[in-house]
Amino acid sequence: MRIVIIGSGNVASVLGRLCKQNEHEILQVMSRNADHAKLLADELNCKYADYNEKIDTDGELYLVAVNDAALYGLNNSIHIGNKLILHTAGSVSKDVLKDISVNYGVLYPLQSLRKEMAYACEIPFLIDGNTDESKTLIEDFAKTLSSNVSKATDEERLKLHVAAVIVSNFTNHLYALAEEFCVKENIDFKLLAPLIIETAERIKTISPANAQHAPAARTPILGPSHRHPTPPNGRDQRGQHGAHGSGCR
Repeated sequence: MRIVIIGSGNVASVLGRLCKQNEHEILQVMSRNADHAKLLADELNCKYADYNEKIDTDGELYLVAVNDAALYGLNNSIHIGNKLILHTAGSVSKDVLKDISVNYGVLYPLQSLRKEMAYACEIPFLIDGNTDESKTLIEDFAKTLSSNVSKATDEERLKLHVAAVIVSNFTNHLYALAEEFCVKENIDFKLLAPLIIETAERIKTISPANAQHAPAARTPILGPSHRHPTPPNGRDQRGQHGAHGSGCR
């Protein structure tokens, strides 16, 4: 397909490369910042423009990869008639695009994407469209990028977005706390990497509840003489803020 990419950040960069690798033609990169647009356009070997310039009207699909706030102001800059336009946000309704085109939808990558990524990670896509025809077109397009494509309404996509924040951002926060603890105790955090990977791999086949390790899965039975080192928050792990404490803030 002939594609115009609106955006030049992490998602735009990764999806732009993925589209090109799968033999789609990138016609133009459009971004609020012309310098950023040029950088990505040079990589994808296409034209570039900022929002004050004319969008390429020869596209068959317009892929919007900008932050959530920018989506709400996009209809002041872009109007493409009946061309198919998709946004990539997890928590924004597809209807935010209804004043830009009569055919619109969502292509949400349920993955953490960074423009510096030097490898092609597995990307599940959640798709939706405003008509049955649009949904079919979006699904067919998504399947050229990934074998893991599912339909999801705005409500379903939002719920999965929240779950994604929990398993990614919150988990990473725990990694940060563990690293802080290791630095304080002068031990090597990198030694934990195989455990982190193994734990993540395990939940592909069993419930996380069933994969939980002791002592988290049971009440500690060690006496005071076997007390663990104090964690970064300064509290003993069996104090009042243990398993039933306040958690992340």
